[in-house]
Parts: sequence; structure tokens; C-alpha cells
Amino acid sequence: MIDKKDTKKSNPTPFHVEEAYKTLRTNLMFALSTVDNKAIVISSARQEEGKSETSARLATVMAELEVKVILIDADMRKPTQHKIFKCSNQVGLSTILSGNADFEEAIRENIKPNLDIITSGKSPPNPSELLGTDRMTYLLEELSRYYDYIFIDTPPINLITDAVILSGKSAGVVLVTRHGKSTYNELTKAVSRLEFSGANILGLVVNAVKSKSRIFGRYGRYGKYGYGEYGKSTK
Repeated sequence: MIDKKDTKKSNPTPFHVEEAYKTLRTNLMFALSTVDNKAIVISSARQEEGKSETSARLATVMAELEVKVILIDADMRKPTQHKIFKCSNQVGLSTILSGNADFEEAIRENIKPNLDIITSGKSPPNPSELLGTDRMTYLLEELSRYYDYIFIDTPPINLITDAVILSGKSAGVVLVTRHGKSTYNELTKAVSRLEFSGANILGLVVNAVKSKSRIFGRYGRYGKYGYGEYGKSTK
């Protein structure tokens, strides 16, 4: 496993944001208290909603309870977690799923106390296909033996099917939206896709409510996605 020698401390979380995440943490723990699967998919309806920052912060506050937590960057087209935690992305999820590394080799241990991460790895030509393989199912099963909670950062639902694919391998999905960004129709579309696939929607996180500050990192353009599942250009 990889240690954290090449990582740096991230910026401290504002108090009111941290408290909001602690509330979300409590709600998730309650929602998952009766199920064995503790893998949680985090996604959004569209880009620039703050879903990757939400994934990182939620995994961090969960780890503060001194339970073992791992965060997986499953957004192999537009990865972010290695930037948030300032670490290398040479070996990661794509390396594991392509059979070029064991998961033990890709885990970055103690990126924060009680928090390990698996970055996305180099962008493969077929991310959706890799996520739908038995190898991904096996990875989550193996990780569940060592970790109490598994958080999975995934691409926006309305652009790519990855989050829907992983929803069937998880306890449920947390949908992230940013106030003033997603429209009602976009959110409804994302929810409908999850419901159609039989996904368990654990809740909705609304970012940047009544705030002019940029609490959550900007996701940037999804230029790499090209044409999505539904035929609309995502560039």
C-alpha cells in the first residue's frame, strides 16, 4: 500500500460547513444502520455541483469517528480526488480494474486519520465497461472486509451512466446539487434515472445555499465526456 509521504494538508473546513457535514454523516449512519452494504455512491445531475468536494469532506468527517473509511475516485474521465488531496494519480482504480495492479498496491493509506483513498488512475478508454465488471464487484467486496464505509465519487448522472452502474453495487446514492445551478428538470431527470435502475436514493445535498462564498470547489468543464448516453454533446 502507498503511504502519504507525497501528500499535503488540505485547507481547513469552515465551521458551518463542517457542522452541516456532521449532520449529513449522522443521517447516513442512521439510513445504513440496518444494511450490511456500506458503499455509498456520490453523484450529481450535472457538472460543477461540488460532488467531488462533497465526497472528500463527507469521507473526512466520517473518518473522524475513528471508523475505517476509504474514498474511491470512480470518475475516471475527469478525476479530482488526487488534486484535492494533492497526491499522485499514477496508480489507481483504472489500474486495478484493468488487471495491472492489486488493490493493495493502489491504496493510499492514512491520507487523513482513518481515511484511505484510491485515486482514479490514468484515464482508460472504457470507464463504464470497467465499472460494470465482476472485478469492480470483487473490489468492493474485498474493501468491505477492511473498511466500515466506502465512498465512491462518480461522474454526473445526466452525462454518463457510471453512477447508475455503481448504484447496483452500493447501499445507495447521495445526489449533490448546487443552489442556482441545477434546474428542476435536470434534478428530476437524474432522480428518474436512478429510480428506473432500482437505486436507493439516500438523500440530496444542496450546496452554496444563501452564500456568496465558493465553499465547494468548481468542477470545471466535462470536455472529455464528448457525447453522452442520450446523444447530447457535453462539451
